[in-house]
Amino acid sequence: MFGASIYFPPLFKAVIVGFFIWLILHHLLRDWMYSGEIWHPTLMDLSLFSLSVSAALVILVVW
Repeated sequence: MFGASIYFPPLFKAVIVGFFIWLILHHLLRDWMYSGEIWHPTLMDLSLFSLSVSAALVILVVW
């Protein structure tokens, strides 16, 4: 158990799970994000990814 946490740290797990959450959200919100209506599309993608990783970390900690 200890060795597994060294070779596959929880933060890396959160990034992997967050990436899949981001893929789903990005597909759903792509047209709205790239319209430039709210914010710059790259910044919107980056903020959506950071929110996805944060949500994944919360999911991993609670679960």
